[in-house]
Amino acid sequence: MNTALDRYAAPAPATQTTAVEQARAVAEVAAAVQVAQQNPRDIRRAWAEMAEACGRLGLASRAFYNVNNRGTGPSVHLARELARIWGNMDYGVHELHRDDERGMSEIRAYAWDQQTNMRSSRTFQVPHARMKDGQRKPLTDLQDVYLNNQNIGARAVRESIFAALPADFVAEAQDRCRATIERGDGKPLVERIGAMVDAFKTVRVSVGQIETRLGRKRGQWTAVDVADLSVVFASIKRGETTAAEEFPAEPVTAAEITQQPVPGPAPVEPAADDWPDTAAPGGGQ
Repeated sequence: MNTALDRYAAPAPATQTTAVEQARAVAEVAAAVQVAQQNPRDIRRAWAEMAEACGRLGLASRAFYNVNNRGTGPSVHLARELARIWGNMDYGVHELHRDDERGMSEIRAYAWDQQTNMRSSRTFQVPHARMKDGQRKPLTDLQDVYLNNQNIGARAVRESIFAALPADFVAEAQDRCRATIERGDGKPLVERIGAMVDAFKTVRVSVGQIETRLGRKRGQWTAVDVADLSVVFASIKRGETTAAEEFPAEPVTAAEITQQPVPGPAPVEPAADDWPDTAAPGGGQ
């Protein structure tokens, strides 16, 4: 005989719609695995296509990120392109739950190799807040909350994809992208340096600030330096970091201090008793 407690503890019966959706989801997963195994990837083709894609400056210029206090690394743009080339992969971000009262969302990011049935996923909570000037600022606008969840979810997708892909495949792609950035678009290094300096002027970064960051004068910059600067500039334009964070203001040198005129004492107006007799008020010839 069932008690009232047993009735409360038992799960609610699934509706017909829920049962249909569950069956459909299971069928889709089984069909995806079956199709992937019937059409296995061509690994040689994948490696060749990766080499060709990473040799294009359009992809290589977006292949890395640079964020202050978080370092640099391969970007989500590179991860998505490698997943497309590798083939038979599914990935994405799902917002499982949003609690506006607590200011928290639960996010799941995943990458699934349908051919080998290898799956990498991450489930985590995202506060509805953003760090600004070292302090947590709450987000109340729905669009801001959505963009914040998607931004953090994209980072988790990136890590999930890289975990599902072969490590040597990812490492080779990064090396080829770096070589492409260093090679540039075929222009001489002097012209590329000039173009990079002009680009940083648009975000109010001077040559002196760049020299301080690199530790070398402009005439000593190498192709590797230009490649690193291009990654930093792209991250600034994408809003991942700011010019002020990457290039602190130039300190005032001792020479600049000594060149500034030292203000002397203010002139003291003489008292009336100290005036000469010929210029005293009310005096005559």
